[in-house]
Amino acid sequence: MRILAIESSCDETAAAVIEDGRKILSNIVDSQVETHALYGGVVPEIASRGHMEAVCRVTRQALAEAGMGQGALDAVAATCAPGLIGALLVGANFGKALAYGLGKPFIPVHHIRGHIAANYLAFPALKPPFITLVASGGHSMIVRVDDYTSFSVLGGTRDDAAGEAFDKVARVLGVGYPGGPKIDKLAQGGDPGAYKLPSSHIKDAPLDFSFSGLKTAVINLAHNAEQKGETLDRAGLAASFCRAVTETLVPRLETVVRESGLRDVSCAGGVAANSVLRTALGQMAARTGANLYLPPLSLCGDNAAMIGSQAYFEYLAGNVGTTLQNAFATADIGENICTKSERKPLVKKP
Repeated sequence: MRILAIESSCDETAAAVIEDGRKILSNIVDSQVETHALYGGVVPEIASRGHMEAVCRVTRQALAEAGMGQGALDAVAATCAPGLIGALLVGANFGKALAYGLGKPFIPVHHIRGHIAANYLAFPALKPPFITLVASGGHSMIVRVDDYTSFSVLGGTRDDAAGEAFDKVARVLGVGYPGGPKIDKLAQGGDPGAYKLPSSHIKDAPLDFSFSGLKTAVINLAHNAEQKGETLDRAGLAASFCRAVTETLVPRLETVVRESGLRDVSCAGGVAANSVLRTALGQMAARTGANLYLPPLSLCGDNAAMIGSQAYFEYLAGNVGTTLQNAFATADIGENICTKSERKPLVKKP
């Protein structure tokens, strides 16, 4: 089954063609990073307009790279939640209209489910159940993947996501947007013990975590140094921050691995590209005897290949979109976003 997938939840306009949920036939990503870097972060309205300009182009490129025409598609999928609502609506409405015009099923996909599915593309042998750490710009959580469309959140952030904290710290340290890769690069030359930073502990919820205090501590250190005329060890602070994020996430993940009895563990989301986190996850896997699945860097950030992979499994589960399928800024990972728009399906499932 060949699915054309569209991703437009934030500032990347992406299209991909995926076969049977496991094979990438094409994967095109058009980034708006340079535009939003001028503002120090994503401007939603600008992002939406950028998607409108790029979505037709990346779709044509994805089909050309896959060596196929529209008529050879079996379905069309698009990210419908969560994300920036204006951005989501561009991809969702484009995908829905294309599916309707072709007489093919439309499959709405949850963005975080898609991040998890990136591992199916990198590791075709990986199957549920397994444990995954989701760490992205807008979400941070530990998830038990019971089946391809069945998820249980075991722990998560009470405030900022890890990726959001990276972006805000990057702004304070003056390295710009996007924060994740730039902080990672700056940290390579720093001492992770240069600064003592706080670690969160949530009473009565040992698997939950928080990044707001950590973010504030970095901001205060930088501002205090500036006010006193002291030289800030930017590389050391970046390294200390990466270490603090890792020490917030990995011990909780390790607890879940030991208590769950599951030995397959993956990581998903943009922060999964962080070199300090990847090293710590490898060390955790060695301690616990877990089988660790880390997607390649190209599949950590937002892309349409991961959406096409998850779309295949959503289709098998009967989660086909409707004529009035909507997009949603927020949606729990366990929520079936098809059921929010119960109308006549675009085409009946054969």
